Amino acid sequence: PEQAARMKKLQEQEKRQKVEFRKRMEQEVSQFIQATGEPRRRFQPMNKIERSILHDVAEVAGLTSFSFGDDEDSRYVMVFKKEFAPSDEELEAYRRGEEWDPARAEERRRLRELAAQQEEAELESGPAPLGPPNDYKDKYRHLIGSDAAKAAARTMEANKAYGCVPVANKRDTRSIEEAMNEIRAKKRLR
Repeated sequence: PEQAARMKKLQEQEKRQKVEFRKRMEQEVSQFIQATGEPRRRFQPMNKIERSILHDVAEVAGLTSFSFGDDEDSRYVMVFKKEFAPSDEELEAYRRGEEWDPARAEERRRLRELAAQQEEAELESGPAPLGPPNDYKDKYRHLIGSDAAKAAARTMEANKAYGCVPVANKRDTRSIEEAMNEIRAKKRLR
């Protein structure tokens, strides 16, 4: 009895802490929503339960939220206003543990575009890309012939009787109750 009482007290305490934590997060999130010059906010690292509470609060407030960080102790939540939702590149940067720098990302994107254009120009000017040295069908021609597959495809027809139940199988005129009683009687005999 004493242990049960202690457990109950602990559970109530945990529940109270969760409720308090949720209220605190709701206040912080509403402050964040009202802060005009702040498109995103990074929260302190927190445990799994606290992160799930914060994700829930953010969702209710109409915000986008993501968790970042590798190990359980250092995982943290970032909350974004909908109009500043992060791009895939931005999310990748946070996952790698880097700060997001839009200017640097734009520079990277420009370099990638330039490289793609150069590659395209080389492909146009250079020799045509070579295909495989031989056609795989040639390898098996002695087995399948040259037009066996086409002929087989043409002759394929659906089985008209597929899915049909013979009339003899449909002739059960018993009611459900009668059928159930018969099954029960057979079980009793066993």
